[in-house]
Amino acid sequence: MTTLGIDLGTASVLIYIEGRGIVLTEPSVVAIDKNLDRTVAVGEQAKQMLGKTPTNIVAIRPIRDGVIADYEVTEYMLRYFIKRVTGGGFNFFRPSVIICVPAAVTSVERRAVREATINAGAKRVAIIEEPFAAALGAGIDVDRPYAGTVIDIGGGTTDIAVISLGGTVVGTSVPVAGNKIDEAIVRYFKNKHNLIIGERVAEDLKILLGCSFDNKNVKTTEVRGRDVFTNLPACVPVSSADIADAIRDPIYKILDALVDVLENTPPELSGDIEESGIIMTGGGALLKGLDRFLTKQIGVNVRSADDPITCVAIGTGKAEARNIEWLY
Repeated sequence: MTTLGIDLGTASVLIYIEGRGIVLTEPSVVAIDKNLDRTVAVGEQAKQMLGKTPTNIVAIRPIRDGVIADYEVTEYMLRYFIKRVTGGGFNFFRPSVIICVPAAVTSVERRAVREATINAGAKRVAIIEEPFAAALGAGIDVDRPYAGTVIDIGGGTTDIAVISLGGTVVGTSVPVAGNKIDEAIVRYFKNKHNLIIGERVAEDLKILLGCSFDNKNVKTTEVRGRDVFTNLPACVPVSSADIADAIRDPIYKILDALVDVLENTPPELSGDIEESGIIMTGGGALLKGLDRFLTKQIGVNVRSADDPITCVAIGTGKAEARNIEWLY
C-alpha cells in the first residue's frame, strides 16, 4: 500500500513518497470560473492568475493560517494532487496519507483535515503536528532525552517547539508567517510611498532583499505598482533597509513567540538548546538575514535546515515508521 506524506500548507502543498522523495511541490491555489461553477486551474497555473483574472474567474487559497478555510476547494485540490502522484489509480488502490497540521489547531479543524483527505481519495489518514514533522525532516533525533528545537515558518503560521523523548515539551503556534510578511510589505509601500503593489511583487521583494536589520551590504532595486492618487503606473526605488523597516512588526512577533517558548522551557533542557542551537524550517527560513537576527536577539545559534522547504513533507514520510494513530 502506497503511503503519502503531505505538507498541506497555506502557501504550497508538498507530497513525499518513501523511496521516491518529494514527488510534488505546488502552490495551494485553485482558480474557479464563477459563471460556469468549474475549476479552471490548480497549483502553479492557478497562482499565475492571482490578481490577473477577469471578473468571472477567482483564484482562491483554500488554506488560511494553516487550516482549511474552504472545505470543498481543499478537497478538490487534494484529490487533484493525489491523482497526479498516484497516476490516477487511487480509485482502485487508495493510498494511506500522513498529513500535518499546525500545533494549535482545534479538534474541529483536525476533523476537517481528516474528512477532506478521506473524501479526496485516502484509505486512511494519520495527522501529526507540523513542528514535530519539521524536526523529523530536519534530521533531529526526537527520541533522545535531549532538547531539539525547531522554528517552522510557513505561509500562514509559525510553529515553534522544543522536542524531547518523542514529544513536544513546550510549543506554540502563531498566525504570523510568510503571508503576513508579504502583507506588511504591501502596506508599507501604500502608506510610505503611496504605491499599490500586489502580494506577488511583495514576495519577490522579500526574497530579493531579505530582512537585514544591520544596514550592512544594502541592496537596492526598483518596484513598480499603481499610484494611490493618480491610479497610474508608477515606480519607486527600494532598498533592503526599506524591506527591513516594512517587515519589522511580523518579524518581532515571531521573535516574541520564540522568546516565550524559551522562557517556558524546563531548565534541564535549556542547556541542551544552548549547546545544539535552534533549526529553522519552512519557506520563511530562506529569508536573508533572519538567522543572524534571531541569533543576535536571543544569544543562541539559529540556523536554517539544509533544505528547509521540504522538511515538513519529509518528516510526514518518516512518521510512518512511528507508532501513529490511523483514522478511517
